[in-house]
Amino acid sequence: MRTIQESPSTHNAGNAPDQADPVLIVLTTWPDDAQAAGVARALVEARHAACVTRLPRHAVVYRWQGAIEEAQEHQWVIKTTARALDGLWAAVRDAHPYETPEWIVLAAAGGSEAYLAWVRDSVAVG
Repeated sequence: MRTIQESPSTHNAGNAPDQADPVLIVLTTWPDDAQAAGVARALVEARHAACVTRLPRHAVVYRWQGAIEEAQEHQWVIKTTARALDGLWAAVRDAHPYETPEWIVLAAAGGSEAYLAWVRDSVAVG
């Protein structure tokens, strides 16, 4: 596996250098890892995401339509950019088996300049 290396002094406290396309972290869940693997790969191939981290199955308790439910899901952590977000959402929504999939978007407040640049380059088209 390739890694991105840089000196510790290049930590970026903002989301620069390209504030016009900030890096985002998207959280969603999937019930079935077999289906999820193909979807995750397709998101990266289509340049909607730089990386999709599929975490191990975990138990969840939630309220749905007035009832307390329990299930097993896989949490996803998706790295993308603001410019790629609409395409990512459309692809996830179209493939997702849930009526209302988890979709939480967080702005990266900072990070390694090299990593943020890699995310932007990975989703950039053309």
